[in-house]
Amino acid sequence: MPLVVSGGSMLIGQKVTIIGAGIGGLAAAVALAQRGASVRVLEQAPEITEVGAGLQISPNGWRVLTALGLADAIAATSPRAQAVHLRDFRRGAVVFTMPLGRSDQPWHLTHRADLITTLADAAQAAGVTIRCGARVDAVTAGTDGTRLQMADGTEEMHGLVVAADGLHSPARETLNPKSRPFFTGQVAWRAAVAVDTPLAPEAHVFMGPGRHLVRYPLRDLGLVNIVAVEERDGWAAEGWHHRDDPAHLARAFTDFCPEVTTLLAKVTEAHLWGLFRHPVAQHWHADRLVLLGDAAHPTLPFLAQGANMALEDAYVLARCLAEDPDHATALARYQALRRPRCARIVQAANENATNYHLRPGPMRFAAHSALRLANRYVPHLVARRFDWVHRHDVTG
Repeated sequence: MPLVVSGGSMLIGQKVTIIGAGIGGLAAAVALAQRGASVRVLEQAPEITEVGAGLQISPNGWRVLTALGLADAIAATSPRAQAVHLRDFRRGAVVFTMPLGRSDQPWHLTHRADLITTLADAAQAAGVTIRCGARVDAVTAGTDGTRLQMADGTEEMHGLVVAADGLHSPARETLNPKSRPFFTGQVAWRAAVAVDTPLAPEAHVFMGPGRHLVRYPLRDLGLVNIVAVEERDGWAAEGWHHRDDPAHLARAFTDFCPEVTTLLAKVTEAHLWGLFRHPVAQHWHADRLVLLGDAAHPTLPFLAQGANMALEDAYVLARCLAEDPDHATALARYQALRRPRCARIVQAANENATNYHLRPGPMRFAAHSALRLANRYVPHLVARRFDWVHRHDVTG
C-alpha cells in the first residue's frame, strides 16, 4: 500500500489536537501544519523541557527530518556517526564494527533536548499552538469528536485527536483495554558525562554476561551519553525520570574494562527505569482518535528505533490525512502502513537484548567468533541485516 505524493490542500482549515509534546507529537504537529492543518498541542509539563539524554537518528528517521526541512538545524548540534563498535566487556576488544560513513545513509547522534527544541520551534513557526500544563487523564472516542477529561476536572471536546503521549497514554488504554505490559527482568540506567578530550563520533556497545553498556558522544563530542542495561530479579518502576545513586550503576559494571569503569566513576547523576515489554497495539484508531509513537508501539532500547519510528509515524499520518478527506479511511490506511513494520522492529529489538547478554560458554564463544570472522572478511554483509530498518523511506 504505497504512499502517493500529493498536495496538502485537503488539510487547510482542519483542526487537529495532539496530546504530547515529545518527538512524535511535535513532528506530527510540524508535518500536519505544513499541510495546512490548524494544530494545537497539549503538553502536561509546565514547560517544554527535556532531560539530558541522547538518541540515535538513523537514516530512516533522518529522511523524515530532511523532508520536514529540519535536517540542517539538527545537524548543527548533532555529530554524524561514523561507526558502531560491538566490544567485549572485560578486555574492551572490538568484536564487530558496523561502518556508518555512507554518504547516502546519514546517521546522527542527537541530544534529545536539542531535537525537542528544534521541533518545537519549527511547530510554532508553522502556526502550531502549544499549551503546557494541560494533562489529559482520560479519553473517550466518539463519532462527533473526542472527549478529553483533564486533570483539573474539566472536560474538553476536540475533533481529530492524535495521542502521542507515550506508553502510559490514556488513549491507548481506551483503544486497547486488555493490553498489559510485563517486566522483562531488565533495568536500564541513563546518564551523561562531560569529558576533557572529545571522543570520536562513534557508538560503542560493551557486551557482558547479563549486562551491556552503550556510550556515544553528543553535541561537540565532549558530552558522553550512557545507557547501561542489567538483568536482575528485582523490579524497577517504568519511566525515564526515576533518580538512582550513581554508585549502583558503577557497582553493576565493576568487572568491565577500565574504559567503562573510568567513565562511570565520573557519573554524578543517574536515572534508572525498568524495561517492560508492551505488545504493539492491536487498535490504533477509532472514530476521531489515533495513536502515534510509543502510545502505539513501545519498544525496548536495543535497536535505537523508538524516536525513529515516531518520526516515521508522524510523516505517514500527515500524508494519509492529507491524501484522503475521509478520516476513517485515512486512519485505517495509516495503521495498515505502520503496524507491520513497527511490530517487526519491536521484535528485532527484543531479540537484540539476548544477543548482547550472552554468558561465558560455548554459545558466547561461537557467537563472538562468528562476529570476529565476519568483521574481518564480510563486515558489510552483517551490517545489511538491518537494511530493512535503516534504508526504509516513508517520504519517497
